[in-house]
Amino acid sequence: MTNHSPIDPHLLDRGFSALADATRRDIIARLSTGEASVTDLAAGYDMALPSFLQHVRVLEAAGLITTVKTGRVRTCRLETQRLADLDRWIARYHAAWQGRLDRLGDLLNQKGDTQ
Repeated sequence: MTNHSPIDPHLLDRGFSALADATRRDIIARLSTGEASVTDLAAGYDMALPSFLQHVRVLEAAGLITTVKTGRVRTCRLETQRLADLDRWIARYHAAWQGRLDRLGDLLNQKGDTQ
């Protein structure tokens, strides 16, 4: 079943803007396998922790991840609903363009059959 509720344009902007950066896309990919601490995530990058935290904050502001601080450990978790919202927006336009391309292909096949 498809959800056709409107998606807040500001959330779309923040989500796609956050995903425009390769480091943030990689963080999303790493979190797709489960929660991880900021320290564990940051260990895979050649940057200072404050710089890495900026990426985490952008993802959090976009609603793509949430973080919870327990003691001295900040744990990150992927917010799959926000990713699903972005995917739903893309899928809507993908379906429209796929239909157009299918009709164009049919038209070209018909023209080829008549020649």
